[in-house]
Amino acid sequence: MARLLPGTRALRTLEAAARHLNFTRAADELGLTPAAVSHQIKEIEDQLGLVLFTRTSRTIRLTEAGTVLSDAATDALDLLGRAVSQAQKTARGTALLKITLDAQFATKWLMRRVDDFRRQRPGIELRFDISYEVRDFDRDDVDIGIRFGTGKYPGLCADRLFENIITPVCSPALLRSGPPLKEPRDLFQHTLAHIVWSRQGVTWPNWRMWMAAAGVDDFDDSRTIVFGSSSDAVQAALDGNAVALADFAMVANDLSEGRLVRPFALGIKVAPEFAYFLVYPVASANDARVVAFKDWILNEVHKPQPDPTRRSWDEL
Repeated sequence: MARLLPGTRALRTLEAAARHLNFTRAADELGLTPAAVSHQIKEIEDQLGLVLFTRTSRTIRLTEAGTVLSDAATDALDLLGRAVSQAQKTARGTALLKITLDAQFATKWLMRRVDDFRRQRPGIELRFDISYEVRDFDRDDVDIGIRFGTGKYPGLCADRLFENIITPVCSPALLRSGPPLKEPRDLFQHTLAHIVWSRQGVTWPNWRMWMAAAGVDDFDDSRTIVFGSSSDAVQAALDGNAVALADFAMVANDLSEGRLVRPFALGIKVAPEFAYFLVYPVASANDARVVAFKDWILNEVHKPQPDPTRRSWDEL
């Protein structure tokens, strides 16, 4: 007779409790109460006739049996998650390509161009997963991604899209109505916006770095506005509330269409090992949908773009 085994809900509870060794933290992750977690663990123990945790008034520890079973639960849940992802991809067929990308790249770059892909490839339907989180191609229902990073992703192909040049931008209205901007020090009279980002010892250019590059060594950054995302900083510039440091590639359309201008031509390059990359599993490198999207986006990237070393405010 087959042994009755815990269900997936019980296995998830066991895995979380074993990983945290704390029922309260496991409960927070699972959206349960600590009492519910404790009750589910007790049910598993009673069902299997095993003691999985030793409990004291302050701590819990896995028993030897608990370690064996929690390791197996982790493996089983991972395998099931991968199988579900593969089943979802199989069920939706070969006419749909699901792309994961962050909100800024989606709104400022891809969505402005994607109709061209649809005209060229009417047989491929695009769907988007908008997220700043890095997705797992084995576990998540996505086929291809666009991510900012080093391009070093085990098991994935990575095609560099473009380098990042950070430059000041503002609205034309701010130039017309605000204090004049003739030299970098004039920026002291304006609200300045930027983001804070640092990874692997690399810092995203901020106003102190830009001022240093412009030869201004007494800049006080205590009055700058720091945003959590580039999209918010750019929106502040579009609204006429600030001069923002922005990624040139992400605001090229706003510049060419006159919604933003560059008061100064100076731009700072992000460390060359960091860039936007098109990423996809090695196993998908010959997938016709992936190849079609890759060829299209690389062609778009290499089309003539506005000159990032040219300021635009003289045209006003």
